[in-house]
Amino acid sequence: MRRFAYLTRAVWLLSLISLFTDLASEMLYPVMPLYLKSIGFSVLLIGVLEGFAEATAGLSKGYFGQWSDRLGRRVPFVQWGYGLSALTKPMLAVLAAPWWVFLARAVDRLGKGLRTGARDALLSDETTPAHKGKVFGFHRSMDTLGAVFGPLAALLWLAARPGRFRPLFVLAFVPGVLAIGLTFWLKERRAAPSARPLRPFWASFGYWRVAPPAYRRVVGALLVFALFNSSDAFLLLLARQRGLSEAAVIGLYILYNAVYVLAAWPAGHLADRLGPRRLLVFGLVVFAAVYGGVALAHGWGAFAALFAGYGVYAASTEGVAKAWVSNLCARADTGAALGTFGGLGSLAALGASVGAGALWQLAGPGWAFGAAAAAALGVALYLSRLPAALPAAD
Repeated sequence: MRRFAYLTRAVWLLSLISLFTDLASEMLYPVMPLYLKSIGFSVLLIGVLEGFAEATAGLSKGYFGQWSDRLGRRVPFVQWGYGLSALTKPMLAVLAAPWWVFLARAVDRLGKGLRTGARDALLSDETTPAHKGKVFGFHRSMDTLGAVFGPLAALLWLAARPGRFRPLFVLAFVPGVLAIGLTFWLKERRAAPSARPLRPFWASFGYWRVAPPAYRRVVGALLVFALFNSSDAFLLLLARQRGLSEAAVIGLYILYNAVYVLAAWPAGHLADRLGPRRLLVFGLVVFAAVYGGVALAHGWGAFAALFAGYGVYAASTEGVAKAWVSNLCARADTGAALGTFGGLGSLAALGASVGAGALWQLAGPGWAFGAAAAAALGVALYLSRLPAALPAAD
């Protein structure tokens, strides 16, 4: 078992907490665009909603990440963050008014922003640079396992009660409560507080100015990609628009997450062995192939192949990027570094989702997906030209 010694108690707990939280969230995510369409949301308004939600998360990730560093504490941020997200699930069963939907999504994403930097810093502190790919890959794999079970639960519910979306929001509260309970098993290992001053909320990305050059080069490139990487809701909407049933659309989302689960941990192993840069470049090329092909896809078979490829892309990039970024900052700044990375990425998603919604409405889905594919290829080319081993921060 020494072979898996990097899977500490804290890594297991954080992974199980993420699993239950994602189970709750992903019961709703694949049906959310269908539900929003059913209550009168246009494609453009869905894009605005998703962008607004990601912007809320983005503004809070950097702030709470640096606050966690300043206090040298992680667990309270994790507990409150997961708690807020769980409480929003039944909110969407109460009212269908657009302002209420926006409020519920904002509170949910505030919870994500509150916990993300602290949680990722906890994961980073539990291991060494030689094993970070495996630790983040394992966490992403467990997190995404919830994204397999969640849509399956939604699929079973809608098979028995077609079109009845609202009760799902109440059912999703149950795994959310389990996740909250697990957060109280986490033990705080207080780190040395960061000497950097706590910046106000509106200036919470100040870490960027003092970050090592290697950090800015890598994160800057990934943010360019994030400006074109719109919400996955658009992929689901396109599949529905091309004639697939609600059940088939949810099935595609389950397939995507199942591939992600199977590939994330091995991708982390490969990142530790080959270097994260190569895995990220590979993942971005796969993304470009998926987005380039999805605009032309028709039928279950074509969409199934593309959604499986999308799972490979996610497994090769999401955990791997965090592992790489956490090695490019000082340990005392891990929360701020990862919070800034995640926060700026969420803000970029605001423009990506609104832009994709507008481009879809004005010129058609082919333009929206084609622009994202071209951006992914450009960023992959840039990253491939960086040194294989950028200098790590002290």
